[in-house]
Amino acid sequence: MQTKTIPPVKKRGRPRSQRAEQAILKAANELLAESGLAAMTIEEVAARAGVGKASIYRRWSSKASLAFDAFVDQFLAGQPIRDTGSLRGDLLAFVRDWIRTVKRTPSGRALSGLIAAVQSDPELAAAWRERFISRVRKQRRQVVERAIVRGEIPAGSDPDLLLDLLYGALYHRYLHIQSPLTDRFAQGVASMIAAGAAAGAAVPRRPPSAAA
Repeated sequence: MQTKTIPPVKKRGRPRSQRAEQAILKAANELLAESGLAAMTIEEVAARAGVGKASIYRRWSSKASLAFDAFVDQFLAGQPIRDTGSLRGDLLAFVRDWIRTVKRTPSGRALSGLIAAVQSDPELAAAWRERFISRVRKQRRQVVERAIVRGEIPAGSDPDLLLDLLYGALYHRYLHIQSPLTDRFAQGVASMIAAGAAAGAAVPRRPPSAAA
């Protein structure tokens, strides 16, 4: 009696829907780098990804929401949380990484277009706050918390205030293009914030009691 050969089990690759999604995100990233958000179209993304427009609209309600998903992970991947042993060193490492990302990567070039789109797209604005700003803030708070543990800055220092000063300087110069994002600028920002924090400037002050 001849035994039947059991056919080998075929290993499944990446599901088709996942492959399509990755192709769409890749195409969107490429087009953002080439032409920016304003010029990018869903038709171009679909053609480059080899999918129909319906496949994109099933996943994203607008080109801005697609651009955001294509942007966020790649942008943050270029800015790891570094531990240099000092607050100034940590801040300087971050500022240098941020400047390199915005100046030299496709996701950096997409940043200004997304910031503009956030102003008029409530759905995108909500995603921006919840999945980008909140995520970044949570990560960067570690830098301030480590400085408190090391005794570099006083306990009670306000991490949000320090992060506002840090990001305020970066985005002001990036968006207004008045002065270049140089290493001298990076060192100045890191030094001033670290010195102010060490002096207790980020510890909230109680208002003076009203006279009786």
